[in-house]
Amino acid sequence: MRRVLLCLGIAVLAAGCSGSPKTSANSGNRFAIAVTDSGFVPASIDIPADQPVTLVVTRKTDATCAKQIVFADQGIHKDLPLNQAVEITVPPAPKGEITYSCEMGMVSGKLIVQ
Repeated sequence: MRRVLLCLGIAVLAAGCSGSPKTSANSGNRFAIAVTDSGFVPASIDIPADQPVTLVVTRKTDATCAKQIVFADQGIHKDLPLNQAVEITVPPAPKGEITYSCEMGMVSGKLIVQ
C-alpha cells in the first residue's frame, strides 16, 4: 500500500510539472525580457490592450550598452543592474506599439499592444 501511495504521489507531481513553467516568458500580464549579447530577448512581445503589464527585465551580460531601459513616450527610465531582475510596470495602453531602447537608442525592442 505504501508503494502504491508513493507511486501515485510521484505521478501527481509529474503531471503538475509537465510543460514549461509559466514564469519563463509570460505569466498572465507578466513578461520576462533578457538583455543578452543579442540585445533585448525577445525583441518583440504581444501584450493585451487597456491593461497594465509588468516586464521583468534581467541584464545577463556586461557586453552591452543596454544597461538602462527607456520607454521615452511613457517617461519610464530604469537602470538594469547585471544579473538582477528589474520589474517595470507599463500602464494600460490602446492598440498599437510601444517602443523601448537602451539610453543611447542603439538597442531596442517593442511591445505590440493587441
